[in-house]
Amino acid sequence: MKPVQISLSASSAGGAVSAPHALAADAGAAILRSGGNAIEAGIAVASTLAVVYPHMNGLGGDAFWLISDGDAHTVRGLAAAGPAGRYYSAALFRDRGLREIPFRGGLSAMTVPGAVGGWGAAFEFSRDCWQGRKSWSAVLESAYCHAATGFPLSPNQSHTLTRFGNALRQQPGFAAQYMPGGEVMSTGRLWSQRALAQTLGTLAENGAEAFYHGPLAWQMAKGLKAAGSLLTEADLWAFKPRWVEPLRTAFGVGEAINMPPPTQGVASLMILALLNRVGLNSGDHLGAELIHNTVEITKLAFQYRDQLVADPGFGEVDIAALLNPDFLDDCAREVHPLIAMPLPSIGLAKGDTVWFGVVDGQGRMVSVIQSLYHEFGTGVVAGNTGVLWNNRGCAFSLAPGHVNVLEPGKRPFHTLNPALYAEQGRVQLAYGSMGGDGQPQTQAALLMRAKHYGLSLAESVISPRWLYGRTWGEASAGLRLERRYSDAVFGDLCRWGHQVSWVPDYSDFMGHAGMVARDPQGGFSGAADPRSDGGVAVP
Repeated sequence: MKPVQISLSASSAGGAVSAPHALAADAGAAILRSGGNAIEAGIAVASTLAVVYPHMNGLGGDAFWLISDGDAHTVRGLAAAGPAGRYYSAALFRDRGLREIPFRGGLSAMTVPGAVGGWGAAFEFSRDCWQGRKSWSAVLESAYCHAATGFPLSPNQSHTLTRFGNALRQQPGFAAQYMPGGEVMSTGRLWSQRALAQTLGTLAENGAEAFYHGPLAWQMAKGLKAAGSLLTEADLWAFKPRWVEPLRTAFGVGEAINMPPPTQGVASLMILALLNRVGLNSGDHLGAELIHNTVEITKLAFQYRDQLVADPGFGEVDIAALLNPDFLDDCAREVHPLIAMPLPSIGLAKGDTVWFGVVDGQGRMVSVIQSLYHEFGTGVVAGNTGVLWNNRGCAFSLAPGHVNVLEPGKRPFHTLNPALYAEQGRVQLAYGSMGGDGQPQTQAALLMRAKHYGLSLAESVISPRWLYGRTWGEASAGLRLERRYSDAVFGDLCRWGHQVSWVPDYSDFMGHAGMVARDPQGGFSGAADPRSDGGVAVP
């Protein structure tokens, strides 16, 4: 077999894959090269990432997909994110004297993972609507092999283990799976996950539904119960991913496309729509004015997001009204040049996640994001299955009357939001990033640079970034700049009233971004982030 080429940017006539781990990009490109389509390659990438980047995503996490056959009018959204179990409620935690949902441990394993169900639904769509020819076992083969035979530990996983390993080693199953011998594994060490390989083998043989009912589901529910979770096998059985209509807004000469609630996709689109009104004459893409305008717009978008975005099945909110042109015109008038608004209270900026994109030789495209939420999720491995459980449920509120208050069967608010961009009725770009509150801001930077400033995909991803938000242990939000910005930019932002601090060049704090594109000349290209362990692979 011809070796798959991987770099931080690449182009070809047969498609492209961008992923934050090189082995996952390789898996997707191999599927494309063997005749698979963008969805089939996407499942190979998604499942491989669940194995080789386990601190950020996994079988026990959630996923959101945007799927395009190239026509902007037929883009479909797939929400593969599960709800809280039937025995979970805000009162349960308040009665135990808790003021917030714990981040770690069995009790925080409270929502059904949707990622595997999403792979299954996407596979069925590929087979039924795109005449996909790859077998289910073929698209899971890379993930299974890496789990069974091992792979070299990435620098990012080793670094994350060093930071969080001691705090997580007491969680059920964590140390045995992620810290063999009781120590943090070093970068490059060959590491296998035999229990996870067995689970992947079960799924390859029996389909995605085997995750939610049957012996595997029973084993996971049993293991979770032993760890203190209230999730049940019946909760797993009841889960189904949902096909949804994406949200859209005009940007430049085209339109940006993103996911509806319970994701923050509307916030990402609001930021772009407001940049259309106040930011497209913001000087150089490395200048202070663009950062200022985007941060001020972000403050507005996040205030509406935090008030309104939740599971739409638990209340009627007209989210589309936030993208109404008259409403956006009014919002734009609140952005003051060279004067920073007071800092609102917003959530944590941190959120470990993976985004990847695939475009195939026919221009069909997927933009996908997966996550366990915090690093290594709950820290709880579900029995002997090797499945690490997400802690997305800690995004719920315990406050009575809050739009995102925890209720049985309700899906939590999600920072996850993959993106597409279209011009003249054709989808041109898939783009996205990890990073919680950073995702909408990084999406804005990527699209502005590529479509307004005319930078290449690689330049758009590699260029220095900013992030407005709050991180661990901080009482208020602040603005971070990568040190590659000039001192003059830093000084201007301080004078305009921003609370600014530096982070190192190519900081992991800024998230792992990526892009894939259908080029005007008819070819395909991609870019990956040097802040990650990933790359672009082409068939």
